[in-house]
Amino acid sequence: MAVHGGDIYRNSVKLDFSVNTNPLGMPQAVREALHRAVARCGVYPDIKAQALKKAVGSMLAVPEEYLLFGNGASELFMAVTHAIKPKKVVIPVPSFYGYEYAAYAAGSEIFYDELKQENGFRVTDALCERLTEDVELLFLANPNNPTGCLPERETAVNLLRHCRGNGIYVIVDECFIEFCEGCPSLLSEIEKNDRLLLVRTFTKLFSIPGVRLGYLLCKNKGLLTQIAGQLPEWNLSCFAQEAGCACAGEKAFITDTERYVTRERAFLEEALRQRGFLVFPSAANFILFYTEEKACGRTLYGQLLQKGILIRDCGNFRGLGSGFYRIAVKSREENIRLLQALAQIEGEEETHV
Repeated sequence: MAVHGGDIYRNSVKLDFSVNTNPLGMPQAVREALHRAVARCGVYPDIKAQALKKAVGSMLAVPEEYLLFGNGASELFMAVTHAIKPKKVVIPVPSFYGYEYAAYAAGSEIFYDELKQENGFRVTDALCERLTEDVELLFLANPNNPTGCLPERETAVNLLRHCRGNGIYVIVDECFIEFCEGCPSLLSEIEKNDRLLLVRTFTKLFSIPGVRLGYLLCKNKGLLTQIAGQLPEWNLSCFAQEAGCACAGEKAFITDTERYVTRERAFLEEALRQRGFLVFPSAANFILFYTEEKACGRTLYGQLLQKGILIRDCGNFRGLGSGFYRIAVKSREENIRLLQALAQIEGEEETHV
């Protein structure tokens, strides 16, 4: 079973619901920037990414020196764990496998805090009990993947305060935050906490997973220097830098995305509930749901793949299991095609009974 979604290379796929990119696609300005970058392939990219740093600093209204860029968020997670070298890491689960991957690569011991299904897999203040003084790093997702839920603001702030008081670094993953209504970010906490590292990416929001571009925000200059020392030189291609500058100017696109995703997510959630699936409320551009797998061994994943539709089987997420699936929120036309396929599967199953 794949650790990540998006395996269109080893499957015959017409519709990919397994990756959570923007249903509005790539903005035209970003596409044009990538074309412009072709002319710059004959020279090295700016090793300091100066134009990109200025553009993103202006977009977020943060000091440029707080920013560090990576070849996607995954490279930044890896660089942070190698810079800090935490002996003990806490990860609430279910969550993105990349946290584990980065912690293991740094030789860390990982402790899992299993989130409760009856709480909608939401982080609670009870997590503080696991965050003792011997813990050196906490991964916290805002919103979480694959559940799509956000921690309550008060809970998140309490956790950050608790970690600061106990000398614990916190990586807050906000790779999907712009899809959430009102963008309930923890960015405002950056100035209050020099052990807070906030990570975002352009990959999902601007539909450029093939470009690979993420960024990290932290006020701790010494820590940023340590992290930068774990990154390769010229880790950002000219394509990533040109595209990132264009992305930083797409404020209207971000607003349009939030509205579109909010509407389509509600449409999909309701349709899935009507078909008898257990749907977990999401704030992001993807939905986690559960269905009882049939005794015949025909999984929903396999049945949809036979129809050329790829979804994310979440059976390999810690804290989940067989019958849990995640789907991206896509265009209305694509969402309807998925629902039609589910209806066909239901009809086929009734025929086999």
